[in-house]
Amino acid sequence: MKVIKRDGRIVDYDKSKIEIAIEKANKEVIDEEKAGKEDIKKIITYIEKLNKKRMLVEDIQDIIEAKLMELGKYELAKKYIVYRYTRALVRKSNTTDESILGLIRNENTEFNEKYANKTAFLASTQRDYIAGEVSRDLTKRLLLPEKISKADEEGILHFHDAEYFIQPIFNSSVINIGDMLDNGTVINGNMIETPKSFSVACTVLTQIIMAVASNQYGRVIIDLKHLGKYLRRSREKFITEINEEVGNLVDTDIIQKLLTKRIYKELASGVQTIHYQINTLMTTNGPSPSVTLLLHLDPEDEYIKENALIIEEILKQRLQGIKNSNR
Repeated sequence: MKVIKRDGRIVDYDKSKIEIAIEKANKEVIDEEKAGKEDIKKIITYIEKLNKKRMLVEDIQDIIEAKLMELGKYELAKKYIVYRYTRALVRKSNTTDESILGLIRNENTEFNEKYANKTAFLASTQRDYIAGEVSRDLTKRLLLPEKISKADEEGILHFHDAEYFIQPIFNSSVINIGDMLDNGTVINGNMIETPKSFSVACTVLTQIIMAVASNQYGRVIIDLKHLGKYLRRSREKFITEINEEVGNLVDTDIIQKLLTKRIYKELASGVQTIHYQINTLMTTNGPSPSVTLLLHLDPEDEYIKENALIIEEILKQRLQGIKNSNR
């Protein structure tokens, strides 16, 4: 006879396992409630006389419980049921101990290789990994149907992002940055009003990116065409300031040069803020935020000139890059 295990494996029938299980339950009851050698033999004989080619391990255990009850060994049957339940818990026990300890000791090479964009010894990264291991374990043992977990283990399919499955957290998002800048937004319970200048808009933009990136595990996508409006606001502010400073003391060409200089300084500073913040800040799940900036020009956009300047400056600074610790 073959026995089908809970995980689908098929093994040879072994009567000694029945004997061991009942004897373990015997140790938990008084002598009058124990099943004797003859009782155990009768149960085994009954199972074998069924002449089944295959039996589920659960069916064998059900028969043992029923036969113990027929023998009047009610307390023993109860202990056997508890033993069964305990064994089930052991089979579904937490499997994360070694992987978590390996993370803390920086010995888990799988994570270092799989997530090359994260530094495994940083506290924020380790917290994310530890939470991920717990989520993966609970997902596998309790949340997914056994056939899905088994298929994942055997490589029949891949259950993606199990390390985040237990949380109300999502993958990537396209941020409605136009609405958040134009109408203000709330970050950590604080109202952030619509910016009055390009540099402030860039700062708010990076704060929004960080807030979103730290509450998901995927990419953040931003359409930068909404920043053109704020570069024009800075221009209008500079015109007012220059007129107040010099008035009619200088000619129009000089005023235009002063205006252009201030605009380009503001533009470079704002783009640098975006560039530095995205690459140097750290999300709560370890790395810098993964961000896609959409750069495009819409012929119908009233701020197309401003957006062309912004895109040019972004590409310029992106090509220049940021110095690393070795440069």
